[in-house]
Amino acid sequence: MSNLQTLSDPVRIGELTTQLGLAADDVEPMGWYKGKLALGLEQRLLQRPQGKYVGVSAINPTPFGEGKTVVAIGLAMALSKLGPRSLVTLREPSLAPVFGIKGGGAGGGRAELLPREDINLHFTGDLHAVTTATNLLAAVIDNHLKRGQSPRLDPSSITWRRAVDMCDKGLNQIVTGLGNVPQAPLRETGFDLTAASEVMGILALATGPADLRTRLGRIVIGQSLEGGLVYAEDLHCAGAMAALLRDAVRPNLVQTCDNTPALVHAGPFANISVGNCSVLADLAAVRLADYVVTESGFGADCGAEKFFNIKCRTSGLIPAAEILVCTIRALKMQSGYIPVRPGHPLPPELLSPNLPALQAGAANLQAHLEIICRFGVPVVVAINRFPEDTDQEVEFVRQVARDNGAAGAEVTSVFAEGSSGATDLARAVMRACEQPSSFRFLYPLDATPEDKIAMIATQIYGAAGVEYEPQARKQLQRFSELGFGNLPVCIAKTQYSLSHDPQRLGRPTGFRLPIRDVRLAAGAGYLYALAGEMTTMPGLPAEPAANRIDVTPDGKIIGIR
Repeated sequence: MSNLQTLSDPVRIGELTTQLGLAADDVEPMGWYKGKLALGLEQRLLQRPQGKYVGVSAINPTPFGEGKTVVAIGLAMALSKLGPRSLVTLREPSLAPVFGIKGGGAGGGRAELLPREDINLHFTGDLHAVTTATNLLAAVIDNHLKRGQSPRLDPSSITWRRAVDMCDKGLNQIVTGLGNVPQAPLRETGFDLTAASEVMGILALATGPADLRTRLGRIVIGQSLEGGLVYAEDLHCAGAMAALLRDAVRPNLVQTCDNTPALVHAGPFANISVGNCSVLADLAAVRLADYVVTESGFGADCGAEKFFNIKCRTSGLIPAAEILVCTIRALKMQSGYIPVRPGHPLPPELLSPNLPALQAGAANLQAHLEIICRFGVPVVVAINRFPEDTDQEVEFVRQVARDNGAAGAEVTSVFAEGSSGATDLARAVMRACEQPSSFRFLYPLDATPEDKIAMIATQIYGAAGVEYEPQARKQLQRFSELGFGNLPVCIAKTQYSLSHDPQRLGRPTGFRLPIRDVRLAAGAGYLYALAGEMTTMPGLPAEPAANRIDVTPDGKIIGIR
């Protein structure tokens, strides 16, 4: 604990603004320690040189994560210590994991963001704005339908759902309009997690306020009685949604515990959405820093695949390198020898030396290395070391990484040591960034949606093929006929396995990826395929993280990990 007590006090937002070479009007303070970038700042920075763009991903995690955020923050701090100006860009934490299984998303130990509690809770209100904009459109749809206004909506075709930023499984499927109220029809609908909503995807992928407004207008909410598509623009709601999101579209400036700048913006989940922080945050960051470290959600099969195929395609930014975070404990879990239950403590056997389990689980690391190499990006493995890991185990993982195409493999200990625990990793990343880039997308946009899904399933997940339920096949055909076949594909699947089944650990083969439904997110700009049993409204574990969160008599929030 003595190490943790020596963390720096946060500096005022004006000092961070000065560090980045910005004027006072470029950042609007939102309190003492956080601020919002001015609208259009990324465009006014175009005369500055562009920094190196570095992604951070991971292997398939345990339910408690593998410290990917901690490593991303620690790496950015270490790069700054070595001399280059560096920025980390992260997603805003959703309250679902904060109060659910994983806990907070601002790092921890000596590699965390400040103000930590603010970032993990209400922050600057961006997620609340996304929730409100989503629910405004839902209310307008119901009112429009009940009053029979033009265009006349087909009630059975309405796909727009409400949102809440909380694991509340009971809201997954609901009935509205009970009691025959004047403004709401009696119909079945449901809630999505805010982090899984289309408006969150729009916020993450918008390239500016004008693009945000355009994307909101092209949200498809259903069909008319004549069979034509009905958009949010047709209901005259997109403008009000944009008004609610006026400030939310601006990236948030905070700091690391080393008092170096960080941008935190948008919060889409990677297992059920695009899984990356905003395009706008990164467009600004690459002009503000020599190195930008940006974290994708969950494993390379989820977050990194969407980072490369969707986010980079939208932003036009080309990654110079990718970091693959792994832990000894996660690789042991991937062996399948040691049962792990989400919501329950990790078993002691997972935290004890076990070379046979590690050797069996290493196939998962090999698969994730191959995934990243398919995109032509140099990859550096970051071994996030825990106290119980043995030297023999660490050296085994290093060798696996080197044997399977990694440009480097370095141990990190940033939770305990801060930036000094990632110095070797930072040097390896700088070397990797000097290698020639041969970045490429996995699929062309003019491929059919079925071909795109097949390429992701076979080349990223390792499936033998794809099986479509009748509803999914019908939707794919319909979306192609309507002219949406050229969109990229966002697949929702479990984060615990390369496959759709969380019980298939390691590197499963021979399975066929079941696609049970395909939805259109025309505003966000992708087709949204649900694999296996994935839902867009997760539930709470038996012992949620909310049970340990409290406020002390002097107003200090405790228990957020």
